[in-house]
Amino acid sequence: MELKLGDFSIVLPPFHITIIAMIIIFFLVRWSKQLETRRYTVFIYFLISTHIGPIFSRDTKEGFFELWFPLGFVVVFLYLLLSKRNHPSKMKASILGLCIALYRLVLQYVS
Repeated sequence: MELKLGDFSIVLPPFHITIIAMIIIFFLVRWSKQLETRRYTVFIYFLISTHIGPIFSRDTKEGFFELWFPLGFVVVFLYLLLSKRNHPSKMKASILGLCIALYRLVLQYVS
């Protein structure tokens, strides 16, 4: 969506992306209220869990191949399993981050 205002314009993301972002923010705020202290950690776990990175790359005759993996989720998940201060809200936020990471993986391989 593009809003033209004289000499400049504002470009907004597609409507479905905006709705999904609003739902994600709603859930993260709701889960952060369940924590007594350090409420911002839910957002940090979510953001780290959305990170994807290549774990294998190879140059072939057909082109360049990279195998991507949600590395951020693996790091956060292992940290939460080994941590003594585990809270279900943090786990929910990291699983939501995994969903976004999987979406990014699909976009990486399709485009």
